[in-house]
Amino acid sequence: MAEQKESSVLFSLKELMNLEEDRIKEEEQKREDAARAELEAKAAADRAARDAEERRLRDAEEQRRMEEQRRREEEARLEAIRQGEVEKAKAEAEHRARMEALASQQAHEQQLASLTQDKHKKRLQITVGIIAGVLIIGGVTGGMLWKKSADEADRKAAALQAQQRETEERLSKLTKEYEEKQRREDELKKQLDSAKDEAERAKIEAELAAAKKAKEAASSAIGAVRTGGAKPAGGGAKPCNCPPGDPLCSCL
Repeated sequence: MAEQKESSVLFSLKELMNLEEDRIKEEEQKREDAARAELEAKAAADRAARDAEERRLRDAEEQRRMEEQRRREEEARLEAIRQGEVEKAKAEAEHRARMEALASQQAHEQQLASLTQDKHKKRLQITVGIIAGVLIIGGVTGGMLWKKSADEADRKAAALQAQQRETEERLSKLTKEYEEKQRREDELKKQLDSAKDEAERAKIEAELAAAKKAKEAASSAIGAVRTGGAKPAGGGAKPCNCPPGDPLCSCL
């Protein structure tokens, strides 16, 4: 009986020790699990923080890139406006220069007409003196010669004035055409700046090239009228339409 009791006590103590060992192992396992969970939570928090920082950096970079793109687009728009203003100022300066040249040409023609009329008057006075002598000598014959000379002088003066009026009308018409071509070119330049795609841009560029050629043709026509017409085919010398003895003639 004593041995059985002792064996029973030993068994109980062993069971208790096993239970205590199991409890200790379980607590250690729980502590390890808690520590592992804490480490994993910390690692997850670190990853989340890194991901958030990377997103923030990507968003900041994207914002910077968009701001840079908007800045470049704004600079390009302002540069296009500036270039447009420069071209407009240049065209206006060229137009003023042409108008000044036209005014100078008209003043020259008016002065030429005045000199021509003065010459006709002097010639007429001489003719009157001659006719007076002829009338004394020849009577009716001298009167006829005077009338013929006066009619010829009037005819030449009228022809010169008609030519001057025609030149002024042609220059006015060509100047209006040039201004219309210039306005069309300016409109096409503005449309080109706001073109939405390459096809539209190509179409506008083609129209702009045609408008520039039309404007240059109008400018050449103005120059041809002011200089008395275009050069003959084959490269010959420019014809001179100045009356003989004109001191202001550019052909001399």
